[in-house]
Amino acid sequence: MDEFIARGFAATRLDDVAKRAGVAKGTIYLHFKDKEALFEELIRTAIVPLVNRLAGEAPPAGGSVRDMIEGFVRTFIHEVTATRRGDIVRLIVAEGPRFPAIADFYYREVVSKGLAGMRAAISLGIARGEIRNKDLAQFPQILIAPAMIAVIWQSLFSRHAPLDAIEMFRVHLDLIFGERRTT
Repeated sequence: MDEFIARGFAATRLDDVAKRAGVAKGTIYLHFKDKEALFEELIRTAIVPLVNRLAGEAPPAGGSVRDMIEGFVRTFIHEVTATRRGDIVRLIVAEGPRFPAIADFYYREVVSKGLAGMRAAISLGIARGEIRNKDLAQFPQILIAPAMIAVIWQSLFSRHAPLDAIEMFRVHLDLIFGERRTT
């Protein structure tokens, strides 16, 4: 992870990965056919379990769909935006256009599962009457857009203008679900 994050996908060399890991380059080839396979395994171990866990969560007993989505986003922000996982996401955003096979893998293993989880949550919200705009089900990206903005913002602009990603997301959910009333 450190080599890919420090150098980017294109500039990372398996020689450097082996050196950092304290193994011979040949050892890497015993487990991975190439740099792409190594990077895919990094995604598979660092991000896929988190997305699988989050996408499979149901609303808490007696809880609303909004509560479930807030929990999802809080976890995403704490476990991706504020960690090295966020660096992997930023790497995909930056280098995915030049390396479509990696972007395709990330879409299959991460994005499609996250979107499926969001679609299910939106459908449940519509069925329960919590979400009034049925068109949201066509565009689950709208629901999770603030999480992606937070990942990108943290790396580019946080030193200039820190972002309270959780509060931004709460405001975003107010727009989707209607303003939350406090008692």
